[in-house]
Amino acid sequence: MDKTNSRSKDPEYQDKGKKNLIQGGIVVLIIAITPFLFYLYKEFPSDSKSWELYFLSIKTDYYFSVYDLVWYVTNKSVPILLLSIWFFTCKHWWHWIILVPLSMYIFQLWGIINESRGMDEVELIYILPLMMILIPSVYVIRAKLFAKIRDNDLTNFEEELSQKRSIWHQIKDLFR
Repeated sequence: MDKTNSRSKDPEYQDKGKKNLIQGGIVVLIIAITPFLFYLYKEFPSDSKSWELYFLSIKTDYYFSVYDLVWYVTNKSVPILLLSIWFFTCKHWWHWIILVPLSMYIFQLWGIINESRGMDEVELIYILPLMMILIPSVYVIRAKLFAKIRDNDLTNFEEELSQKRSIWHQIKDLFR
């Protein structure tokens, strides 16, 4: 009991707690305002291809109006924001796999901003190398963690990989 009381009176511990509370409050605030950010597009003109303020100018040639352009941007940027928060605050071993949908949304946003005609057609080509690295890496991390939890060494895992199995058995093994 004395350990917890002395710990709570420690100024360094209190400063860390305040810092975590402030950071958590900022994250909660950002998540709470995402519906407002999502519907931000409604404030843009729906009948004009350009919109100018004294500090900002938006012009589109590909989209019907600035309203449409901002609608597409908000539909990609809000999930990017939420997935980024999830990635940076997640403490689970599998959090690296969040980079796959995050990169997909980033490539789609990049295509919208560049006003490319086939924006949703080629991002898979760019994401494929990332997926080829991340997915096996996450699976190997999972296998190593489960091997440590079960107190097995990796020889059993390597033996299982070297066995020839049908596709159906491989799929069943993924979910055991």
